[in-house]
Amino acid sequence: MLKQTIQRWERCISASRRRGDGHTKRKKHLFGKWVRSMSSSTIQSNDNRTTWDSVPKERVECVVIGAGVVGIAVARALALKGREVLVVESAPTFGTGTSSRNSEVIHAGIYYPLNSFKAIFCVRGREMLYEYCSKHDIPHKQIGKLIVATRSSEIPKLNDILNCGIQNGVDGLKIVDGVEAMKMEPELQCVKAILSPLTGIVDSHSLMLSLVGEAENQGTTFTYNSTVIGGHLEGSEICLHVTETDRLTEWKGTSILQPELLLIPKLVVNSTGLSSPVLAKRFNGPKSGVVPPAYYARGCYFTLSNTKNSPFRRLIYPIPEDGGIGVHVTIDLNGQVKFGPNVEWIDSVDDISSFQNKYDYSVNANRAERFYPEIRKYYPNLKDGSLEPGYSGIRPKLSGPLQPPSDFVIQGEDIHGVPGLINLFGIESPGLTSSMAIAEFISTRFL
Repeated sequence: MLKQTIQRWERCISASRRRGDGHTKRKKHLFGKWVRSMSSSTIQSNDNRTTWDSVPKERVECVVIGAGVVGIAVARALALKGREVLVVESAPTFGTGTSSRNSEVIHAGIYYPLNSFKAIFCVRGREMLYEYCSKHDIPHKQIGKLIVATRSSEIPKLNDILNCGIQNGVDGLKIVDGVEAMKMEPELQCVKAILSPLTGIVDSHSLMLSLVGEAENQGTTFTYNSTVIGGHLEGSEICLHVTETDRLTEWKGTSILQPELLLIPKLVVNSTGLSSPVLAKRFNGPKSGVVPPAYYARGCYFTLSNTKNSPFRRLIYPIPEDGGIGVHVTIDLNGQVKFGPNVEWIDSVDDISSFQNKYDYSVNANRAERFYPEIRKYYPNLKDGSLEPGYSGIRPKLSGPLQPPSDFVIQGEDIHGVPGLINLFGIESPGLTSSMAIAEFISTRFL
């Protein structure tokens, strides 16, 4: 897959970007050498030293590592500005990680600290997302949501949330008393609520499929089953170490990972989600201590069974909890009701398992027993046995248990000292909503 994609990449480079016949011959020679080397290369130890001279090299203009919704959006934004873009993804297709394991909610931008990346990108991204979905016929719906206080002691926190949202520039927010909220949603129980009319839902797969199509139409090449396992500096240039994902299964954790190809980009965006900190630490060149600690929180979703009609027309959110925004009600575009996610702090996994997205995404049916009392705080008519295991996702967090929530981190050369390298860390919720705004920021600031 890696060989065929790079060869396709070579054919797609426009004649105006080529540097003459000598350059073309050099590239053909490298690919020939690469074909021969791939048949015998293995992930091996080389006396604790890695020699790069024998590894084929290829210069590219822009490399985006990771084909989640943010990476795809970044690739599209760069391509629309006339850049040649290669997206390297370790999975067999796009969006298999966090991008496909979330609530599919278009967030309004309420919860996040004023002037934080999360606040700025969520508000801007929501506007861009609604406009894009309307223009490209992406299934979506602006159904609104209620953030509810189920007891009087939560009302001060509800007021703080309202003020935060107003400061962030979220339009249409208002406090409604419990009676009014329960008229809007008869199955709801609460003492007061915030109405957020701008919140919505989106078909995340259709969105990513459209973004991929646009990026490809602009000349972007996607290579799947290909993993960036590290990098080093040659002068001021970063060289990315790439191998086919299948070869990582041969690695036992004791030898040096030998790449099959070195990519030398002018601009590289590390948008690997859960793997971003792990990968950044495998780049030899950035200043020490700049990669933030990584924390991982699994969130499980349960679906509502034994009902033909949704008990709610809007999304219902409780007051946020440690590590998340509570077990809330979401409704997908098919009318399926989902409850979640909860927060389960987990240990990190080894580098290779991280690169291959080998996390435990199973949903234990017994966890439903913890969901019932939380949901019944605002939905008292929830019947026993009506929750079925759905799916789970893992949040790439930069703050751990009982720590204040962290902002998105976008690191450029001014932070880590490597020209052309952009690291994206902690892109959890509202990452889906913020994706196009993050892409806009990167394509504007770093080009």
